[in-house]
Amino acid sequence: MLLTDLLSLERVRVPLSARDKPGIIRELAQLLVEQAGGEFQDVVTAVEEREAVLSTGIGHGVAIPHGRSPTVPSLALVCGSTAEAIPFDAIDGEPVRLFFLLVGPERCAGQHVKALGRIARLVRGEALRRRLLAAASPEEFYRALADAESPA
Repeated sequence: MLLTDLLSLERVRVPLSARDKPGIIRELAQLLVEQAGGEFQDVVTAVEEREAVLSTGIGHGVAIPHGRSPTVPSLALVCGSTAEAIPFDAIDGEPVRLFFLLVGPERCAGQHVKALGRIARLVRGEALRRRLLAAASPEEFYRALADAESPA
């Protein structure tokens, strides 16, 4: 599974405007619902309930908030970055600037897990994180991800 299979320019927001964790979740959820369908409050609740179990801030300035919602027709991904780092209760204690929100219905559980793993593997690379942070537009952000996924 490639992230670019789930992503389009319209699903990337650079910069995100929210300044705190709840705001980021709501801003990304709104983008996801606008682009992929679903019910806004259901998506927010699903992601917040998952965050309450354990923060999805995976370290190195990256968070992958996610959840399962029966109102979202199929697995959907939106992402973006913030100009300023946001406290997100990440496992390394560092604030976050790169966000990937992944939501889908229960029937997409296998794809959901694969997509989470794919995001986590890609953003482990410092060069990609730097390129994503330097992206001044959705096009640059998307291109960085597409380049990272293309065969060498």
